[in-house]
Amino acid sequence: MITVTLLDKYVLIYEPLILMLDMKLKCILLVLVGTFTTNLVAQNIDSDIINAYLDNVAQANIEAGSLSVFKGGKEVYSYRFGYNNLPVGVSDNNTQYQIGSVTKMFTSVLVFKLVEQGKLKLTDKLAKYYPDLPNAKDITIKNMLEHTSGLGSYVVKNGEVWVTEKQTDEAILDLIKEQGVKFAPGKDVAYSNSAYYLLSKIVESVSHKPYHELVDTYICKPLELKNTYSANTYTTNVFRPFHFKDNKWTDIKEIDTENIIGVGDIASTMYDLNVFIYGVFHDKLLSKQSFSQMLPIKNKEKWGRGINTFDEGGHIYYGHGGDTLGTHTILMYNPDEDVAIAYSSNAQRVPQEVFKNILYIIYGKEYSIPLVVK
Repeated sequence: MITVTLLDKYVLIYEPLILMLDMKLKCILLVLVGTFTTNLVAQNIDSDIINAYLDNVAQANIEAGSLSVFKGGKEVYSYRFGYNNLPVGVSDNNTQYQIGSVTKMFTSVLVFKLVEQGKLKLTDKLAKYYPDLPNAKDITIKNMLEHTSGLGSYVVKNGEVWVTEKQTDEAILDLIKEQGVKFAPGKDVAYSNSAYYLLSKIVESVSHKPYHELVDTYICKPLELKNTYSANTYTTNVFRPFHFKDNKWTDIKEIDTENIIGVGDIASTMYDLNVFIYGVFHDKLLSKQSFSQMLPIKNKEKWGRGINTFDEGGHIYYGHGGDTLGTHTILMYNPDEDVAIAYSSNAQRVPQEVFKNILYIIYGKEYSIPLVVK
């Protein structure tokens, strides 16, 4: 990494340097010297500084992605970068990313909406819907929402992701049963894709509607989300994922989204995601009482009921991350600062580094540009 020291002025000075080593090891070094205020989010995002950083990341061919920042419910910054390096460039502002497990926040909202309607209870047992599954008589809806059910992760079979081809519900349920449970419900916390697969099936069962219709009725329409879709309503305007292989970006065979409905299937834009999380936190989808139950208990839980806690250097955010085989997304909201940040990348060589440094820039900390060895 090349560390960048922040100066106490408002002028941006940057100069990319490209150093070529021997034929086997080509190192791209970029140095960015930035100058800005120490708390940009509390005031205004200095777009020139972040743009310059992301342009240098793109010039180094490190990543391609999209960033949106909301303040007070309005977008104050947005930028897409790196797409000139990919085999297929970006089409328009409405191109969606597969958001992976950020989908689980949508599923949680649907569960609480059905609780409000009296169609579900958090105390309902899994046995009411799937009596043959392990510990079904003891596992509650609440356990499944907060990852305390003990259930496993059906997307991985024999150490590999096996859901890249369409699988039947029966095959998935058989694997969930075969994987069993890791602990008694409520005795520990372990992230469970299986729990959210079952939750999506349960909300479909009690509402007598498919998942994509529920998302549209209870989330997209109330918030006027124009570019958010569940698997069965996908448009063709969704980014393909890439990985860097043999010195170039190549396609990744992704998970079949019909295997992860309610778990990781939704596609959206960063703008729509920020509208969504802002709506969740400002009672536009649920009652205050329902929303309060989604949140992690402060100083006690990292995971709530569909919402995770992120401590970014003392700045506390709430939201969710999501990964498919090739796309990486994070959505989070800081209620104290009234700031929402949505970021997604469908071409990434240095996991999490770019987003981490974006946060450093926003909060006036030293940041760095990754060193890439080709």
